[in-house]
Amino acid sequence: MDLGKGLGHLTYSTLVHPGDTWSDMWESLTTYVPKVQKRVCPTAPFGVSLRLSNASASTLVKDKGERDKLKKFLADNNMYLYTVNAFPYGPFKNTIVKEQVYEPDWRSEERTQYTMNVAEILADVVPEHIQPSIQSAPLGFKPNVTGPNVVNSYTEHVMRVAARLIDLEKRTGRTVTLALEPEPFCFLETTDETVDYFTNHLYTGKSAEMLAKIANIPVADAIGAQRRFIGTVFDICHQAVVYEDISASLQKLVDAGIPIFKLQEAAAMRVPNVTQKIVDTLKRYAKTIYLTQTVEKKDGKLNRFLNLEDAFKAWETDPGPREWRTHFHVPVFLDDLGEFGTTRFAIEDALKFHKKQPLSRQLEIETYTWDVLPEHLKTGDIVDYVCRELEWVRGQLQ
Repeated sequence: MDLGKGLGHLTYSTLVHPGDTWSDMWESLTTYVPKVQKRVCPTAPFGVSLRLSNASASTLVKDKGERDKLKKFLADNNMYLYTVNAFPYGPFKNTIVKEQVYEPDWRSEERTQYTMNVAEILADVVPEHIQPSIQSAPLGFKPNVTGPNVVNSYTEHVMRVAARLIDLEKRTGRTVTLALEPEPFCFLETTDETVDYFTNHLYTGKSAEMLAKIANIPVADAIGAQRRFIGTVFDICHQAVVYEDISASLQKLVDAGIPIFKLQEAAAMRVPNVTQKIVDTLKRYAKTIYLTQTVEKKDGKLNRFLNLEDAFKAWETDPGPREWRTHFHVPVFLDDLGEFGTTRFAIEDALKFHKKQPLSRQLEIETYTWDVLPEHLKTGDIVDYVCRELEWVRGQLQ
């Protein structure tokens, strides 16, 4: 939905629903999204964020009939598509995901073609007045970045996608953007790392020459195209997990001229004071299909753990005062989960910044772990949860 006052469009990520194949995603889209719309945006057009796996994208890019069916459904229900989550390439539900969520990474032909397919779909499906974004992975899992050749390969593949986006705009008149999403334990993790990569790799004369050659355009045009087509997703949860000052991080991106194509409202679990009792409680969250990257602040220093289990081992070896923040998306309308809290304060900071200085035309809530929350927090169905989140975010911006 358009929030007005230049604040952009707000929706929720359909990553929360089953959607590993197009038939799964179609059923989720037609089942849940109209119910959400009816409650939070019954008369005005409602924006949609669509999760498209590689399997779904392969289906849609080859089948005009399916794309036409999607367009008709959106039009008939007063909806419009403005962003696609093309981060998880394969299955994301009911299977162990962990660090495989970053594979294939941005060195691969598979990731490149997948992203191009999504771009073609968006150019066909979105309304003319929308410039849709493709949310994509943070290039790769940090332990797999073994040298400069890996980073150079990332850049080459991103430039190839940028060239396709330039060509797509020429052919269709639609501007589709690519938004890379920093995440803990990935090559793009902190805002400083993101600024460094964009400044010293993506937005350089060398990469502009590469783009100009691939797209067959003047270098001067390629320089402008880099910033017009390639930007970021700023997931507030991810940057809060690594203890960033959210307002300062957002200002760094603004100052560096890096577009925030999507601002994601998400909250992480936060344990301000770790105790044995809390460790025992947290163990129920550890055995999930997702990574639970945890960053510890102890004695003024940050220690990183790939999963909660690793943080538990560190605690058992050397218990004592510390804070933990865990990459586990929890309801944005809660700041208290009983024995521990959340990083909702980071969302509040970001939305205050956005209210004063709009950062993005696209806002999205991304909570996808309702199914693994403890029973006492399950106080409704998925439509209830999603609507409460949308209403809370909208309320922060009013």
